[in-house]
Amino acid sequence: MTTKQSWNEASESGPVRQTNFSDFYLKEDWWAIWLGLGIVVLAVILFNSGNTLLKSLAVNPGGIKWKSADDIANHFAANFQWYLYQFAAWLVIFGASCRVMGISLAKFIPGFVIIYVISLAMFTISGWADAQKYNLEAPLLALVLGLVIANLIPLPGWLDSALRVEYYVKLGIVLLGATFPLTLIATAGPIALGQATFISVLTCLTIFFLGRAFGLDKRLCAVIGVGGAVCGVSASIAIAASVGARKEDLYTSVTLVVVWALIMILVLPFASQALGLSAGVAGAWIGTSEFADAAGFAAASAYGKMAGNEEGAIKAFTLMKVIGRDLWIGIWSLVFAFIATMKWERTELGAKPGAGEIWRRFPKFVIGFFIASAIVTLITSGVAADAFKKAQADLIKPIGSLRGWAFLFCFLSIGLTTRFRELKAAGMKPFLAFTLGVAVNVAAGYYLSAHFFGEYWSKL
Repeated sequence: MTTKQSWNEASESGPVRQTNFSDFYLKEDWWAIWLGLGIVVLAVILFNSGNTLLKSLAVNPGGIKWKSADDIANHFAANFQWYLYQFAAWLVIFGASCRVMGISLAKFIPGFVIIYVISLAMFTISGWADAQKYNLEAPLLALVLGLVIANLIPLPGWLDSALRVEYYVKLGIVLLGATFPLTLIATAGPIALGQATFISVLTCLTIFFLGRAFGLDKRLCAVIGVGGAVCGVSASIAIAASVGARKEDLYTSVTLVVVWALIMILVLPFASQALGLSAGVAGAWIGTSEFADAAGFAAASAYGKMAGNEEGAIKAFTLMKVIGRDLWIGIWSLVFAFIATMKWERTELGAKPGAGEIWRRFPKFVIGFFIASAIVTLITSGVAADAFKKAQADLIKPIGSLRGWAFLFCFLSIGLTTRFRELKAAGMKPFLAFTLGVAVNVAAGYYLSAHFFGEYWSKL
């Protein structure tokens, strides 16, 4: 990583060029949209024709709940060919698009083989029947393993070609949109969406202004602010692109998110138990205060089992975190792209940037998120309950599995590209700003979940 490089390749001396036609096939934002929407459209076509090909290609060992080596062996024996087809499909779509963008296939292919094999191993570990008991979630496992490898073992330069952090997460965010049909969002109701909105705004502004009070760069403040307010890793990447942050700003945010996500896995379930919260209230509090979907799901599931109502805890968590807060990725991206372009850069450069600069700065993959959501909404709206359940099983779930693969590639790549020695320069100030924001988040989340909206959440 170079300390002078901004996340969206903006020049430090002035505004970068406006979007050219070549950006549509040379930029990862657009490739994420083309590939993500292509997968969604293919999924819809196959679903409408009754074809289960995509469901087979979306195979994932993370859900097998194995108890012995024989269980693992039987799973892979039964699905061996589908894993080969899946690997070939990922290699083709990533390899071909990366080649168009100027990346050497001779370097990318062996690197991606390593990424896929490690990701497969992480999913397999997370598929253990007792994995949730020990918080062995695949994304966190991949991130931690990547961090250990990167900071203890010298990695070959050619591996960097396959560590496409932004590309993987951008594709994952587009596919995430397909798992959020507007009909599902509507089920969250005004209470869940209202609480998510309040928490997102409060946490972001708290971290941002505390960071500024500590003398931190405004772009770093924006990245850690939204990283704490929404969905840590993916939100941090989206905002880093929107404001032109440095790569070390992104990795600082990711590190803070992961540290606190792990802490919250341990603290929130036991705090909920000590406070005697119902499963629904605890799930809402976890959804309000966790910083990563995988970690939050593990915490909600753990407390749900402790309280004897796992389904209620997970449902409340999903409404608050996965639906309510995660939707703010696109909103904050647009807001900070506007602020960075029309305010910060105007002050720094002494001239008002053109209106097109906001469009150039805005992370395009967020558009893909909303288009994917609209496509699936059209397919699932107005259908009977049984038909909707079938769509969830045969359309939304397979897309969600492929999204999980893309996010896992991203988490592993982040780990493999992060050096702790490069994060020392950030110092304690980002940690303090983020931690104080966590305190505000947790306190407000508890009050809203247990008292202000307690009656609503306790019914789940």
